[in-house]
Amino acid sequence: MKLATWNVNSVNARLPLLLEWFREAAPDVCALQEIKCIDEKFPIEAFESLGYNCAVFGQKTWNGVAILSKFPLSDVTKGLPGDDSDEQSRYIEALVEAPQPVRFVGIYLPNGNPLGTDKFAYKLRWLERLHARAAQLLTLEEATIITGDFNIIPTKADCWKESVWLDDALYQPAVRQAYQGLKNLGYTDAFDVMPPEGNRYTFWDYQAGAWQKNEGIRIDHHLLSPQAADRLNGLVIHKDTRGRTHDEAKPSDHVPVEIELA
Repeated sequence: MKLATWNVNSVNARLPLLLEWFREAAPDVCALQEIKCIDEKFPIEAFESLGYNCAVFGQKTWNGVAILSKFPLSDVTKGLPGDDSDEQSRYIEALVEAPQPVRFVGIYLPNGNPLGTDKFAYKLRWLERLHARAAQLLTLEEATIITGDFNIIPTKADCWKESVWLDDALYQPAVRQAYQGLKNLGYTDAFDVMPPEGNRYTFWDYQAGAWQKNEGIRIDHHLLSPQAADRLNGLVIHKDTRGRTHDEAKPSDHVPVEIELA
């Protein structure tokens, strides 16, 4: 069973590239982030034609998350519990009704920049709520995967040059400690178990030739509950998608990251 995550940076702007990859890679389940459209504008028919069920939690212009699954989806939750005033579409959760069911959580964690503003405070609050929800999910004793664009660089090995990120919200000690806190609950970072050879990055900025110079960072992660970690069988970072173009569509600045469960 192949489960992926991909920050697509506008699902409609990059649809030909996305469909091309879905035909090739054929993930069983995929979490999308930054779809940048309301639910009604999500290209459901295009993905249904490839055999996917769609759960969408969109937002006009910004944010937006979705889960695409070849299996039925049930018990869908839209929005991270813990703050009814939060209007940003950054969290979606569903039970994937495969022969061996999986609870699949797709997140688009706040960026948090610039430091010293409410954007960073919001990021820390969001992480606290995520920690609480992640702890709740463990009590279900299910195979659970929390995946998506975490906007967190876990270690200095996960960025091309540490000094560039010291004043960035993605690399602040409090943020990295919060990520470690999720692991301390009992979740496993798939990358820690099965790092792919040759590349560890999942994002390359559009600016300053970052892609061409391989100045990347790892911010797209899969966290697995013990029941899921026991089935982990592989991890692939689809780096090649970062260099693809299709007519007028240029690639996302993120690439798909896929795990396999036995």
